[in-house]
Amino acid sequence: MKTQILLAALLMTGLAYAGDKDHSYDHGRILEMNAVECGFDQKASKGLTGELLGTDSQHTKTRQMLCPEYTIKADRVSYRVRPKEEKHPALLPVGETANFRMKKEIMVLRVPEGDDKERDYVVVAITANAEAPNPRAANNPPKSNVK
Repeated sequence: MKTQILLAALLMTGLAYAGDKDHSYDHGRILEMNAVECGFDQKASKGLTGELLGTDSQHTKTRQMLCPEYTIKADRVSYRVRPKEEKHPALLPVGETANFRMKKEIMVLRVPEGDDKERDYVVVAITANAEAPNPRAANNPPKSNVK
């Protein structure tokens, strides 16, 4: 009887943990978005006559591309990230909470207040927060020489 109750309690705990979507995500706040240079867009064109006769010089239009770069502040560190998809990046709501997890050098990010889709972002920089507590200091209190 006791074994059945223990087994049922373990099963319920496992189901409750499996139902929680946020168990593998860290949380942070999207502080700001900046437009940064991320390359150039080139568009080449040839006229129909030049294509047929081979006499038209090729014209290229070059323009500088700007990409969104976000600052996301977690408990201990701040991340600067850029969308991995360059053609049609989704805009993130500044000031909202974001859930993220790291997958190698890629941050997989989702915003529950938005469309709650996972999107990949490239981590450009990581900075330690000054006001973050030092986990080593909490585990090793300073020793006193007084006996």
